[in-house]
Amino acid sequence: MPALFNFTLMDILLILLVIAVPVLILVYGVYVSIIKKKNVVEESLSGIDVQLKKRHDLIPNILEIAKKFMSHEKSLLTEITELRTEAVKLADAKGGKNLEKRMQTEAHLDNKLSQLMVNVENYPNLKSDQTMLHAQQTYNEVEEHIAASRRFYNAAVRSLNDTIKIWPMSMIASMVKVEAFPYFEATAEEKGPINAADIL
Repeated sequence: MPALFNFTLMDILLILLVIAVPVLILVYGVYVSIIKKKNVVEESLSGIDVQLKKRHDLIPNILEIAKKFMSHEKSLLTEITELRTEAVKLADAKGGKNLEKRMQTEAHLDNKLSQLMVNVENYPNLKSDQTMLHAQQTYNEVEEHIAASRRFYNAAVRSLNDTIKIWPMSMIASMVKVEAFPYFEATAEEKGPINAADIL
């Protein structure tokens, strides 16, 4: 028999090692990539949290100013207060299970706040109040920051979700229990056309 097939135990272990090391390096590289992308998603979600906290802190001030002038809008003001309370509770709870509910609550709150800002136009005294003008300007700045944070979050989610849905990354992601994150999306109410008669 030729010496070509005469392997010792040491030779077999060396061959297995030569095969296993690159595979392990590949698996580790994929694992690191998935974890890094998950961390970027969590970081971007934290950025949204910071901006939403600013909005949550601003809402009571806006409502307090608006109450002085908008006595006919009591139900809207009450609804905004309740949505803010729910949003703060969901933000404090954290965790993947309530993330989608939290996103829906924040979208609904955003919609009601937009409705309030449109309704301010019906009250000339409120519209010209310097405190309200400053609050509206601050609100608009916060909303721009929230929108930017959401875009960053959605880009990070897309990158992570694309990665963990492609084989072999999907197999490794399931082993380390990394799941897809939801996108921040506009609600059906926000996607629909705006009827000014409904708001005014």
